[in-house]
Amino acid sequence: MKIRSTLAIGVAAATALVLTGCTGGTAGAGEDAGPVDTSGELSGTIQFQTWSLKNEKFTPYFEDLTAAFEKEHPEVTVDWIDQPGDGYQDKILSQANSGTLPDVLNLPPDIAFPLVKAGKLMDLDKANPALADKYNAGGWSAYSQFGDVEGTYGLPWYLGSDESWWNMEQLEPYGVSEEGLPTTTDTWLDLAKQVAADSNGEVKVVSSMPGLDTFVSAGIPIMDEDGTFVFNTPEAVEIVQKYADAYAAGAMPAEALTGSYGGNAEMYLQEKVAYATGGSGFAGDLRTKAPTLLENTVATPRPGIPPLFVQGINVSAESKNKAAALAFAEFVTNQENQIAFAELALGFAPGTAEGADEVISAVSKDLDPAQAKAMQVMFDALQEAEATPFQWTGGMTDYLNQQMALAIRGDASAEETLDKIVQYANDNRIDK
Repeated sequence: MKIRSTLAIGVAAATALVLTGCTGGTAGAGEDAGPVDTSGELSGTIQFQTWSLKNEKFTPYFEDLTAAFEKEHPEVTVDWIDQPGDGYQDKILSQANSGTLPDVLNLPPDIAFPLVKAGKLMDLDKANPALADKYNAGGWSAYSQFGDVEGTYGLPWYLGSDESWWNMEQLEPYGVSEEGLPTTTDTWLDLAKQVAADSNGEVKVVSSMPGLDTFVSAGIPIMDEDGTFVFNTPEAVEIVQKYADAYAAGAMPAEALTGSYGGNAEMYLQEKVAYATGGSGFAGDLRTKAPTLLENTVATPRPGIPPLFVQGINVSAESKNKAAALAFAEFVTNQENQIAFAELALGFAPGTAEGADEVISAVSKDLDPAQAKAMQVMFDALQEAEATPFQWTGGMTDYLNQQMALAIRGDASAEETLDKIVQYANDNRIDK
């Protein structure tokens, strides 16, 4: 199982246009949005929709989950449905436009956005102001930053992140110790140049071009209060130039700049690089494909602010049974049920403010020690992790990669490159 990636910009833009066309372009969670009282006796039927989770592994969990809620609320029936992975956003659009959106559903922030703009999702800040403190702060924020629409429109459900993987066998001959591994973007790039110089370019510590997450990790503001991309700052220019300098010093393989690039994890497995990024499950890949390499690998948090990948549970603003729907959404995402889900979805953390340690304790005895340690590293880092803005699309990533390759090779200046990328991103925003 993996965090679902952002869909193509064309689909997202079309979705936003069709839905906002029904509501004038801006909306909250309906004119009657306000507190929803779930303390009384609940009754009726609600529909709960997941995304590609009906299978041998997860079906028993959801059957038990719905049965437990129905036992607590005997007058409520939960109708669980699951949609296939492919075409999920198209299905959501169809449901929203036809008025058949399920009462409770699973949406990542980017797919939730057009529904938020169209007033199709419940504002959970208004429905229950006490909820925020129960969830991971970064996950909560990911459902609270929808441009000019105020409010929060999703409960963080399960979370993921990347971490750093270091080949100490390659690095230690050049004075690098586990205790001295870099914790910021700047010190990591400085280390890469130093190791490249000392090894005559044999050991490479930069294994991919800078992406938007690079600037998030460095603490550089990505968007301003108006939702405009603004990461073409002097600090970002300095980082891109440092990448270019590292490339010129032999600290980065040339294939990382080409269309045939297979990913930094693959290059790490081939020992072409001494550094890669990846989730905690990468330990399992190493154990299967390169067990000797795993013995010399150390996992640490990503330098700077860790990235955050978010899935959430959302409530339809048009539900005919708002009280039962909200109560069930809170039930699905409470600490006990999130812990149980994360124990099945190995490598993912619960979206609650607490509970990560309980997951580690429950699963570590059955895991390879390296994977258990990697999970602990990732779970600890999630307290500070931040998601990239939902407005950033796959098309923007493609354009960034094309332009960034020119800057890293020295064919364009870092400043000019960032200006072009930011201009392209602002010209192609899905929320305008």
